[in-house]
Amino acid sequence: MPKRLQMQNLSGALMVQGTTSDAGKSILVAGLCRVFQRRGLSVAPFKPQNMALNSAVTPDGGEIGRAQALQAQAAKVPLSVHMNPVLLKPNTDTGAQVIIQGHSIGNIEALDYHEYKPKAAKSVFDSFQKLKKLYKNVLIEGAGSPAEINLRKGDIANMGFALPTQTPVIIIADIDKGGVFAHLVGTLDLLSKDEQKLVKGFVINRFRGDIALLQDGLDWLEERTGKPVLGVLPYLHGLHLDAEDAVPESYNNSGYDSESKRFKIIIPLLPHISNHTDFEPLRLHPKLDVEYIAHLEQIPAADLIILPGSKNVGFDLEWMKSQQWPEAINKHLRYGGKVIGICGGFQMLGQTIDDPLGIEGAKTSHQGLGLLDIATTLQAEKKLTNVTAKLSFADANVKGYEIHAGETRGEALSNPAVFIDGKPDGVMSADKQILATYLHGFFDSNEACKAILDWAGTKLTETIDINEQREEHLNRLADAIEESLDMDAIFEITHCL
Repeated sequence: MPKRLQMQNLSGALMVQGTTSDAGKSILVAGLCRVFQRRGLSVAPFKPQNMALNSAVTPDGGEIGRAQALQAQAAKVPLSVHMNPVLLKPNTDTGAQVIIQGHSIGNIEALDYHEYKPKAAKSVFDSFQKLKKLYKNVLIEGAGSPAEINLRKGDIANMGFALPTQTPVIIIADIDKGGVFAHLVGTLDLLSKDEQKLVKGFVINRFRGDIALLQDGLDWLEERTGKPVLGVLPYLHGLHLDAEDAVPESYNNSGYDSESKRFKIIIPLLPHISNHTDFEPLRLHPKLDVEYIAHLEQIPAADLIILPGSKNVGFDLEWMKSQQWPEAINKHLRYGGKVIGICGGFQMLGQTIDDPLGIEGAKTSHQGLGLLDIATTLQAEKKLTNVTAKLSFADANVKGYEIHAGETRGEALSNPAVFIDGKPDGVMSADKQILATYLHGFFDSNEACKAILDWAGTKLTETIDINEQREEHLNRLADAIEESLDMDAIFEITHCL
């Protein structure tokens, strides 16, 4: 890869890198996108390489990380595959499906991917150039930490992008985890001299308390590194924005008053759970008790069980069997409980799941839970589309998306759960206890969410409007950034256009 790339119009670019994963890179880029947008600046997000199981579908049928979809919403621009040209979706401990500019090129083992990186880099720089032609300013998110020594060779996610493009960098660290000064100084020291020159300042994230108590440390950091602290973001209690990948540590809504909980929903925390953001409108509702059940945790009684999507359905199905989920689901149904299966969860409810091409890893065949008369075969071509749907059992419309490689057939499909763009999809079981579909996002619609929860056994006078809440929380985040960060310095560093 050349030391410097000749790229047009490099003014108006800024990269946010972090000392660790979950330092706040995604949130800072999202908040900055909204600040730029509110200032009337043309802006779009960009992440060269993302590893995540939460993804979104672009208008042209591509796939990008969920965090970039949130950032695009913050910037109020349409999604594009060029906002996240390389997306890695882990399906084993050592391998992942590789998505290049929105479309899968297949599964690659970790060591083999390092050999593939030069090809991936071409897509990264191509997408960046395309974005720069469309938007005057591009805010770039790094991945993990730029100081991972074992990942430096062929890097395209952090300094391997910033150095050849000469993009200025801000490094963010999470003080709530402790060791923030060691994280920042250590990260900077592990960079090359040329890379250090690109670092224009630091941001400290999630600070609680009186900032005056931090001032001595900030002064020392600036003197020690010669880099300015551009601001300290407060710990924003109750800020709810889509998680980039892993289910957040506070994934259960146990903080709500237990007396207000009327309806219990449980969800298995699958090893390869994907698009768990489907359930945010439920998790954030104060009248619903939503609990993810992790490995070896006891499965409690519930009113509703939801089987989520998975990036490795066969593996996660066998995991469920090892955790006694089939027995728990059968008991739940005998007592009149309701079950929802979404995407991979829909497939698990059937008789068999076949992966003859090894789409999700090894070529395998698995016995499903046997609760629906359907069978699924994974196909080489993944279905990626945004859709408009209507519930089959209620007068409720919803906008959502499909993202799956499975083709499902069987007698149970004659009684669909929804109609997607007028075509039947999924299953409503004959006894009305099981609802299964490929449709993601139907809890995002107020009327559909109410109808589904009514079917499940609870009547709510109101539901969470997740899109309205995202807007509210993006604006709250942007307000905090404008109050806490030196935006004049950040605009100057970015060379805004």
